[in-house]
Amino acid sequence: MVTVLQSSLIQVMVSAVRKGCKGVARDFGEVTELQVSKKGPGDFVTAADKRVEAALLEELTRVRPGYGFLGEETGETIGTDKTHRWIVDPIDGTTNFVHGIPHFACTVALERDGEIVAGVTFNPVTNDLYWAEKGKGAYHNDRRLRVSGRKNLDESLIGTGVPFIGKPGHAQALKDLHQIMQRTVGIRRNGACSLDLCYVAAGQFDGFWERGIKPWDMAAGLLMVTEAGGKFSSIDSDASPLISGELVCSNTELHPQLIEKLKLAK
Repeated sequence: MVTVLQSSLIQVMVSAVRKGCKGVARDFGEVTELQVSKKGPGDFVTAADKRVEAALLEELTRVRPGYGFLGEETGETIGTDKTHRWIVDPIDGTTNFVHGIPHFACTVALERDGEIVAGVTFNPVTNDLYWAEKGKGAYHNDRRLRVSGRKNLDESLIGTGVPFIGKPGHAQALKDLHQIMQRTVGIRRNGACSLDLCYVAAGQFDGFWERGIKPWDMAAGLLMVTEAGGKFSSIDSDASPLISGELVCSNTELHPQLIEKLKLAK
């Protein structure tokens, strides 16, 4: 395998993520001993979530002082550098983490003048590292990623996310599922949007859609998909998914097909 040279920016982000996730694999191994508090019905925040985000904030601020910071746990910190902002989810897939399912990730994106220019997503249990930089491609460890080449929904595997207890949109999610599942070879709901988007970039999923997503869940993944040759958009508006909170992505052939079927679900 050819070793891919990472830019200094990606190196900074990867180092921060690895440092921030130090101890997470151990915590996962002792998941029954974790301090877990409810953040809302069916939505959990663990001591690990808070610790990882605090470590990321400290490290990223050290290496790039002045950058803004938007994190799931701590909210937004306005930096003196108004052109740059980190967007961070310390553990995307917390419910999987709490239940001992090794499908979760730490994900960090860098936004420059409103555009995502770099992203890193890391599963500390499996040691899977996904990263992308604008104009330089998307990678899984050292392997270049490409979206799938499938052209028809009836041969496609599609990922999604669905709302859980306490979240709105259950009826709409069922309508969406009805439109997509009868036209594809399968639907997968894995519980970590950040990794699902990496799977689209890698061609393992042919597409993905979800409504009600937060920016930190998808920011890095959006860049992964486009750098792997894919396309993303909101479902029902022209706004960026980071603003609308709704997302559909795939290769360029499947994207309009998914949009068409999801619009039928409204």
